[in-house]
Amino acid sequence: MEIVSYHHLPAGQTPSPMRGSQPFKAVVVIEQDVTPDWQARVSEWLVRSGCRYMMAWGRACSSWDDSVDEANLAAFDFGDIPDESFVMTTWHEGEPLEEVFWFAEHAAIHPMMELTRTIIVHITANAREVELLGAFQRAQRGG
Repeated sequence: MEIVSYHHLPAGQTPSPMRGSQPFKAVVVIEQDVTPDWQARVSEWLVRSGCRYMMAWGRACSSWDDSVDEANLAAFDFGDIPDESFVMTTWHEGEPLEEVFWFAEHAAIHPMMELTRTIIVHITANAREVELLGAFQRAQRGG
């Protein structure tokens, strides 16, 4: 079982530093509209913080796939990315959030390392930590 934590990030707010230096998976739950500049800053923050597998769900989630890919390339001056620094990205438009949570634990596998920590990055005005962590746990039990 993975270690799962919650990070509330209202649109436009500067992301606070992540605790720990261990590589992690991120499920980015987007429930607010964001500007392209802010999205790029958050994508850079995810890559810099150690995200190695990013799954986006919610508003304009396909753009997060591209944004994190771009941040990963920029971190290496658009040259070769070392295998251990490559960030896998997926977007899950039209899927129930519970399926994304299941995918995060059972199918999101990095080819170079085991990722045992998942962070739910919740982009919304009002935090719902207990609700989303509970939904993640229920998805692991299959309902």
